[in-house]
Amino acid sequence: MPQVIVTGAGPAGASLAYLLSDRGIEVTLVERQLDFAREFRGEVLMPSGVLALEQMGLGPVLEAAPHWQPDVLTVYLNREVVVELPLEAALFGGHPPTAVCQPSLLEGIVDEAQKRPGFRMLRGATVRELLHAGGRVCGVHVQTDAGPLDLRGDLVVGADGRASLVRRRGGFEARESAPPMDIVWCKLPALPGFRGARGYAGGGHLLVAYHTFGDQLQVGWAIVKKSFGELRRRGIAQWVEEMAGHVTPDLAAHLRAHVGAIRHPFVLDVVSDRVTRWSAPGVLLVGDAAHTMSPVGGQGLNLALRDAIAAANQLVAAFRSGADPAALDDAARRVEANRLPEIAAVQRLQALAPRVVLTNRWWGEPLRRTLRQLLRSPFARRRAASALRLFAFGLDSGTDLRT
Repeated sequence: MPQVIVTGAGPAGASLAYLLSDRGIEVTLVERQLDFAREFRGEVLMPSGVLALEQMGLGPVLEAAPHWQPDVLTVYLNREVVVELPLEAALFGGHPPTAVCQPSLLEGIVDEAQKRPGFRMLRGATVRELLHAGGRVCGVHVQTDAGPLDLRGDLVVGADGRASLVRRRGGFEARESAPPMDIVWCKLPALPGFRGARGYAGGGHLLVAYHTFGDQLQVGWAIVKKSFGELRRRGIAQWVEEMAGHVTPDLAAHLRAHVGAIRHPFVLDVVSDRVTRWSAPGVLLVGDAAHTMSPVGGQGLNLALRDAIAAANQLVAAFRSGADPAALDDAARRVEANRLPEIAAVQRLQALAPRVVLTNRWWGEPLRRTLRQLLRSPFARRRAASALRLFAFGLDSGTDLRT
């Protein structure tokens, strides 16, 4: 029976392994961690991501995982409201933005895959090398607690994230378009009476805060790259005070009152890049391994799920027709062709906002004041709505799941 080896059990890898095994293809999913009990950065599902899970038949898995649907999005520029958007399900085709516990979601997807006879998962297995034969990638060499192991298959799918070993060992080159920022992530108790999402921009800062599952407040604070070191040296109270200086009084007071309750603070070195080709003979990259996304707009989780659908659409047909190596390679190239328009469009939009919002150059504040005035015009609001639609719904690029 044809075999696919998927490296990395993140959203792209786990969902693709599930889809392939559900369609009768033998899959081995390799994951270096023993479980998913760790902090994940991406937990926001846009409507496109919610729909992707439903198309896969994984809607019940999402419902079973801890999740939350914010009720309103408010955007502030220099602490003045410029946009207020209700996040009603009816506005999103019944698929409103949802914050989900990613560890629970991934365990649920893997649990569903394990009900398929062709699925196998290796936990605690680290990929060390790619195996080659006849000018093709034909498998992976992994290290497990029981010792080294060679896994061979017709196709290797690298879904092993932004530090992808498959990308490195496969000789894939990437072009970087990282916005000049870092992000501080943390959680703290929910803000009383607040059940939505807010975005604060201005003064060289960009902060997003939203109510999330577990009655928590998730905060993501984007700052000019390499500017956090000095604040960190001065201690957590100082960087919380810096955050508080750029938000509305209610959130500022809440941040100050809960300095000691902040959970899992860490600084993310923001990376945005895309490989120049997604495939080579015998190997395909998906998810962050193919295109590491900026956190702007909460796109990483959604695009990974849509990658999985596009990949399944192409690969299942190739396997069912006999798994000819040339046919598999053609299918892998079609995955890139289907997904590249959406990925490129989202990355362009993600790069734009931080360069305007975070700049401390002399023209930054006059430009932000001008934008605030422009956003009061119908034309500018329509342009802003177009950008929001891309983040919410993506582009039609081969991501309707075939039977």
